[in-house]
Amino acid sequence: MSEPLIELQNVSKHFGPTKALTGVSLAVHPGRILCLLGDNGAGKSTLIKVLSGYHPPSAGQILWEGRETRFSEPREARKLGIATVHQDVGTIPLMSVGRNFFLGAEPVRGRWPFRRFDSGHANRVALEQIRAFGISRVEDGEQLVGTMSGGERQVLAIGRAMYFGARLLILDEPTSALGVKEASFVLKMMTQARAAGAAIVFITHNARHAMSVGDDFAVLIHGEIAARFSRGEKSREEVLNLMAGGDEMAELEEHLEGIH
Repeated sequence: MSEPLIELQNVSKHFGPTKALTGVSLAVHPGRILCLLGDNGAGKSTLIKVLSGYHPPSAGQILWEGRETRFSEPREARKLGIATVHQDVGTIPLMSVGRNFFLGAEPVRGRWPFRRFDSGHANRVALEQIRAFGISRVEDGEQLVGTMSGGERQVLAIGRAMYFGARLLILDEPTSALGVKEASFVLKMMTQARAAGAAIVFITHNARHAMSVGDDFAVLIHGEIAARFSRGEKSREEVLNLMAGGDEMAELEEHLEGIH
């Protein structure tokens, strides 16, 4: 296995008396998918913000390619190639596919002061990228993003991050609320991004999706790492049990047996 691209060592994050993360240690490797599993309130959102430079740790270290680093703002994380795709995607519904793909990095043509947005180039590249990941329904780069499905928008956002050189891709619940076919598009794109050498953090509460693509796994409960394991080391039932907190799942099973 290659050296970690990014590593957290005993990272904690406190907001006043509230402990959002406590002693979290994780390593994310190039060409591998780390699945971060946890229920609502487990601390996943705070961990995302620490990784992407929104929150500095209260304690502990962040290592990037083996060297300690601190992000004073998200822009510094983005410069290193850390890209975050949130559950709500962040696309603008009333803008075209091409415009959304190049939002903030618009290609232009012509000489100043007559430069203008190169829609032809933007549309062509955007369509090429999403078609490479199985999205064929979108045929025109001028199509408004608001007409795309949730899965198609996720693929657009991930494709955009990869096109602009993301080295660490943080995906926040990308398959949440998607149908089976749409989720399969997103999962397929994750495996292709992994094959291209990206390090991926897949945040989810869907154990089935995680186990279909994941290489490494970490279960987060109440801001602490409850378990770490690699692909094939645990069954789906064992993972669900860990996510439920073990004792809580056992109590639920006993209750259900009593009903039946």
